[in-house]
Amino acid sequence: MLIKFQSEVGTMTMFDDVAVPLLKLMGHSGTVPSAIMPEDIPAALAKLKAAVATHPDAPDPAAAKRSDLEEGELPVSLKQRAFPLIELLERAAARECEVVWR
Repeated sequence: MLIKFQSEVGTMTMFDDVAVPLLKLMGHSGTVPSAIMPEDIPAALAKLKAAVATHPDAPDPAAAKRSDLEEGELPVSLKQRAFPLIELLERAAARECEVVWR
């Protein structure tokens, strides 16, 4: 399933097996659909950045479950998976607007 993140500052789409663990790293329940209000974004963003900084090269949660990687193929890192969401949250925080996902 795809999850679409929408805000006044941009839109992005992720697969749910990637998005939900990232939402949980932000301190959110992972419920879809849902939203984060402008006043809650800085704290959520700090939690997500801290999780990424702790293990930037760790495979993202979705990649950790994959068994179909070809020989020599590296899984996508948590840092790479989180980057677009971090960017969206940073822009939303700067403009003080909510982020909604469904």
